[in-house]
Amino acid sequence: MIALLAFAAATLAALGCAALVGASLPRGRRPRAGARGPRAIRALAGLGGAAARRAAPRDLERLIAAAGVPGGVEPREAMAAKLAAAVATAPIGALLGTVAPGRLGFALVLAAPVAGFFAPDLWLLRQAARRARVARRQLPELLELLRVTIDAGAPLAAALAAVGARAEGPVAREWRTAGREVELGVSLAEALEAMRRRLPLAEVRALVAALDRARRHGAPLAATLSAQAADARLALRRRVQEDAARAGPKIQLVVALLLVPSVLLMVAAALAAALLDPGGGTPLR
Repeated sequence: MIALLAFAAATLAALGCAALVGASLPRGRRPRAGARGPRAIRALAGLGGAAARRAAPRDLERLIAAAGVPGGVEPREAMAAKLAAAVATAPIGALLGTVAPGRLGFALVLAAPVAGFFAPDLWLLRQAARRARVARRQLPELLELLRVTIDAGAPLAAALAAVGARAEGPVAREWRTAGREVELGVSLAEALEAMRRRLPLAEVRALVAALDRARRHGAPLAATLSAQAADARLALRRRVQEDAARAGPKIQLVVALLLVPSVLLMVAAALAAALLDPGGGTPLR
């Protein structure tokens, strides 16, 4: 009963604080109606404080950009969601802390809001990792298509937009964005640098550096793109081999923890059945 009362009190306190803080937000700073984005992040951002909406860390901005700005979530909204998640998980920590034994309860009370605060970061990290995997698989093929388009006589910005329009995925979207930025008056160097920030991969950094060297020194773009495609394939092959090497110990762990005990239990069951029924296997006379 005491645990339930503590949980109810903490929940009401968290909801009351969130309502008061949300009411104190200026109208111009509230989440836009109809804005696209993950519903959970938007809902948490609506409960976030005004202080979180004034500034957001640069690391959070880079993480959101690396994740592909999922759902159009802005850094201030993500920061508000982090604070709201910390407040929302505090009652859970209080409930678990009342029933946990000894010092574990105190640790759970402290760990719950910390886990809630970093939960959006974990989700963004997973989105960024998934986006990076797709981009690495897509990059060699698109580089070859870009080389063919350059050989046909198209300038680099138009070739990026044309190849990006014929494909899907993070690399194609970034190339479309770079082509549109150049059409709107942004210099090609600035568009490529912005693409490198939005897609922070070693292969993309090498591509941007190679294109910049080719532009400054007048080297043929076709040869540069062909070399970058070969390097991207080599890097992808190396990563696949590393993933396969890391999968071996994991498979061995699964075999050791699951399959071997199962086989031993089956053998033990057969031996136990034979010992309990010693005459069961003798033929009838």
